[in-house]
Amino acid sequence: MQHITTELRELIEQYSIHFQGLSQEELMHKPSPERWSKKELIGHLCDSAQNNIQRFIRGQYYAEPPQIVYHQDEWVELAHYQEYDAWQLINFWATLNLHLCWILDNMNPENYSKICNTGQDEAELHSLEWLAADYVNHMKHHLKQITDQDYQASYTPIS
Repeated sequence: MQHITTELRELIEQYSIHFQGLSQEELMHKPSPERWSKKELIGHLCDSAQNNIQRFIRGQYYAEPPQIVYHQDEWVELAHYQEYDAWQLINFWATLNLHLCWILDNMNPENYSKICNTGQDEAELHSLEWLAADYVNHMKHHLKQITDQDYQASYTPIS
């Protein structure tokens, strides 16, 4: 798990600096009404962190695999990330992810294989270790979109 949290901390450090260098206009630009702005993508990463924190805590604790899902478009809309103060949003993202690293760093290795259900309509069972690796890959996917000047041409939200 250490290699996962090391990579995650490096991403937090690198992109916290990058995000703060973006203008309000860049952060708020929506390629089209149905697509997320960079600010909303950062907000989505906050939502993802919050849900994964629940997975990593509850997945260790409950005997039965907990089902933790969320509807990403609704979360982004209802959180109003487009209007959120950019500096606070960036710090929120970094803080949530540092907390997630703390949880993973302190997880008993015996719990890595415990299962969590991430399926909305049918069961999707994954180990906590798999979820941790997938979380970092998901984050890197969206970070690439945020830093890619042409992300609007290929953007499709994923969970």
